[in-house]
Amino acid sequence: MDLQKQAQPAAAAPQIAELRASDADRDRIADILREALAEGRLTAEEHAERVEGVLHAKTVGELDVFIRDLPAAHQRPAAPAYTPVPPRPAPGAVPVEADARVVAVFSSALRRGRWRAGRRLHAYAVFGSVEIDLSEAIFEYQQVVIKAVSVFGDVRIRVPENISLRGTGGGVLGNFEVSPLDSVDSDAPVVYVDGWAVLGNVEARPRRGKSVADILERVHDKVDRKLRKHLGH
Repeated sequence: MDLQKQAQPAAAAPQIAELRASDADRDRIADILREALAEGRLTAEEHAERVEGVLHAKTVGELDVFIRDLPAAHQRPAAPAYTPVPPRPAPGAVPVEADARVVAVFSSALRRGRWRAGRRLHAYAVFGSVEIDLSEAIFEYQQVVIKAVSVFGDVRIRVPENISLRGTGGGVLGNFEVSPLDSVDSDAPVVYVDGWAVLGNVEARPRRGKSVADILERVHDKVDRKLRKHLGH
């Protein structure tokens, strides 16, 4: 039994190594390489070669290869435990009716800045373009579903880099691309992008340098609403 318990951390390691690398992960590795160059541990040629590799790395495991022989690789804090993304909302858990719709027909439409994301958002681009930017949005709910449909159009979705992102859909002579994200925070919002691109484009990915900071505010808002409702009686 003891041997089995000792083997569990090693089994979890491949999960972390296979996670998609974020821009923040690349910046961290680049900083370590910069310090190694300044300390004389790497030559200028070695530094340039490794930085080039960091820019093209796709997973956390690929990034770790470039600092494996440096002291900083063994001194940095242990990587946070992997937190599975909550399962998709059960049928009926999220209302079928959208809290908001963004539509562009032979035009363009934009939703960004400080706005409340709600639980469901529908985006339609028909010979037009739609941009939905959640990087500064207020998440009142942990799970947000976005239905995105593009017909000879373009739907672009941007999210904070510290949430979880999932996508289900496809393209018919078009492009449907969602860059999956896995937050290490079990309370972080999860955005699900569902849809189709018909001779068009649907794309969802994180916006570099933008992090959701409204998880506590979301909880406080709910408490305040309950308190106001109670005092109203």
